[in-house]
Amino acid sequence: MDFEARKVIEALRSGIPSRTIGGYFGSARSELLAEISDWLDEKSGGGKILTASYGEGKTHLMGTVFRMAQNKNMAVSTVSLSRETPFNNLSQVYQRIALNTYLPKREQSGFDSLLEKLKPEKMAELQLYAAVELQTDRLYYLLKSYCNTDDSNVKFKLLADLHGYTITNAQLKKIYREIFAEKVVYSANFVKSRHIWDYILLLSRLFDLSDLNGWVILFDEAEHIGRLGRKARFGAYSNMSKFMRSENAYIHTLFTMTNNYAMQVIEGKDERGYLAQTDGFDNGLIEEVLTGIETAPELSPLDWNEFRDILSKIVLFHSRAFDWKPNVNVEELCELAWSCGYFLRTKIRAAIEYLDQLFQYGDMGVITAGVLEQETYSEEIPLQDEL
Repeated sequence: MDFEARKVIEALRSGIPSRTIGGYFGSARSELLAEISDWLDEKSGGGKILTASYGEGKTHLMGTVFRMAQNKNMAVSTVSLSRETPFNNLSQVYQRIALNTYLPKREQSGFDSLLEKLKPEKMAELQLYAAVELQTDRLYYLLKSYCNTDDSNVKFKLLADLHGYTITNAQLKKIYREIFAEKVVYSANFVKSRHIWDYILLLSRLFDLSDLNGWVILFDEAEHIGRLGRKARFGAYSNMSKFMRSENAYIHTLFTMTNNYAMQVIEGKDERGYLAQTDGFDNGLIEEVLTGIETAPELSPLDWNEFRDILSKIVLFHSRAFDWKPNVNVEELCELAWSCGYFLRTKIRAAIEYLDQLFQYGDMGVITAGVLEQETYSEEIPLQDEL
């Protein structure tokens, strides 16, 4: 049995997104992927937004971009937004970024090894960056403490802090004082809710000094922003603008969301009407984000040739996964699967079900697909201060 092929088939059958699939099925939508590839090669940062219908392959496209970026010697972070990872809480989002950051040619996440391998002169450069280029100098004291202690418990606390599980300012002062016998005086007191962007910039600088070609952050299911309460949504838009407008040449950010967001949230909840009545946000930046969502390119459905190419690969993987030789006419399989539902995900599942039946029973039965309910954004979850 070919376990890699079995993993691909089972992931497609279940509809669970997989980076492995993105690596094998990256030939579809070649023009869009070429544009993304050129964008990643640019020495200017910033963000892009892509929209698509449910089940049309947004997450699988992210998997393809993941592999593409790794092949370009770039670090890649993947985050699926959800109720547990609300985009208005950037410190919580950063924890997910740090947890799901993958270095080139690595299957396991983590960036700690870069700190250990960084040459002394480059570590000194990183510390200088933390001291003078960020909003606070907290990370300067943290890095200096990390490099000058052999206490494994202290190192663990400092690494946890770099992953977003921040220790208190008082704890960091105490650690520094015990190592250097010096008192810490912060240039500006670190406040997690305001200064967590420093951590993102520091990571970007670390990747640069480690001779990587950049950093790609992939935010999937960004439509979850629409389920937040109004104040929280605008906090999320404000955070989104940080990534969209980032002038850091090493950070490229890609958001994906469903294509009905503009109609159901921006228009349906009168986002601009609320924006005109509030002074709590930078209206210009949020207007750019709203316009960016409305004008974002939509992931078009696969054409017949692209769909046929995918099914040809699925037949090959199915044969390897179950060690058999399917006697299948790919054109006929395409016609059968094409009629089984509207969404790409449903058509692919139908094709795999046909192959399963042929493998088990020597014949393909009749498969029907029901109609899935369309996603809406009628639910609002208020923040505590809105209750």
